[in-house]
Amino acid sequence: MRAVIQRVKQSAVTVDGRLVSNIGMGLLVLLGVADVDGPQDVKFLADKIIGLRIFEDTAGKMNLSLMDLGGEMLVVSQFTLFGDCRKGRRPSFISAAPPDRAEFLYETFIDHVRQSGVIVKTGVFGAMMDVSLINNGPVTLILDTRA
Repeated sequence: MRAVIQRVKQSAVTVDGRLVSNIGMGLLVLLGVADVDGPQDVKFLADKIIGLRIFEDTAGKMNLSLMDLGGEMLVVSQFTLFGDCRKGRRPSFISAAPPDRAEFLYETFIDHVRQSGVIVKTGVFGAMMDVSLINNGPVTLILDTRA
């Protein structure tokens, strides 16, 4: 699994001009699922993201996690995170999981984060979405369970 994590002041997802989800202070997680991913990747990545200490404490140091802050998470599926652009000019998505498997692991990831007590909002799996955000920092991290 691969995730692009952005610390945000706010973020929102719209589909066909209609607001689907929005959050205030928290994390926007763009989540891609590889064809080799399984439940162990879901648990590892969800726990890692929940515990990342990337929010500032009173001294201005990145020392607080999403749990410490009581922030929200917006999770958006993004198979293009597994686009391979090494050959030619059109990305190959051969290493991305098939949609049914990707959706299952995406939903499993969301459930795992919710079980930890984090408020989770989502995009619409497989839809063409417009994602807006105000990146706080900016802070953007990339996590990959295979790296």
